[in-house]
Amino acid sequence: MNVKFKKLHPNARIPSRQHSSDAGYDLTSVEHSLIPAGKWGLVKTGLAAQLPPDMEIQVRSRSGLALKQGIFCLNAPGTVDAGYRNEIGVILANFSDQDFQVSPGDRIAQIVFQIPRHPAISEVEELDDTDRGQGGFGSTGLK
Repeated sequence: MNVKFKKLHPNARIPSRQHSSDAGYDLTSVEHSLIPAGKWGLVKTGLAAQLPPDMEIQVRSRSGLALKQGIFCLNAPGTVDAGYRNEIGVILANFSDQDFQVSPGDRIAQIVFQIPRHPAISEVEELDDTDRGQGGFGSTGLK
C-alpha cells in the first residue's frame, strides 16, 4: 500500500509520525495564520494526496493543542476522500479566550488512514426492537 503526497508549496512537509507506534501522522502549516479567540479558520498544509481507491484520510485534532491551547479541528474527523486531489486544509477552531498564532512548520493536526466500509443500504418500514429502543441523549443516566 502506498500513499503519495505532492508538495504544492515549498514549505510543505510530508506527514510523519513522532514515534513508530503512533497511529497519527502530523500535518503542518505552510502559512502564518491567526485564529482569533472563539473563532475558526482554514489553515493550509501545502499538500495534496493520492490515496488507494479504498482508503480515506481522517483529519483529527492534536491532543496537546486541544488540552494546552483549546485548539481543535472543527469538523473532526474531517475526511479526505480518495478522489480528492486539491490542497488539504485544516479547519482549526479556537475555544480559548486568547488568539492563537499559527506559523509555517507548526504541527496543526494529525491524520489517520482508514479503510471505509460501504454496506448495502436499504429502506424498510420497521426496525427490529432492542432493549434500548429509542432511548438516547442521556437516557441511561448521567453517571
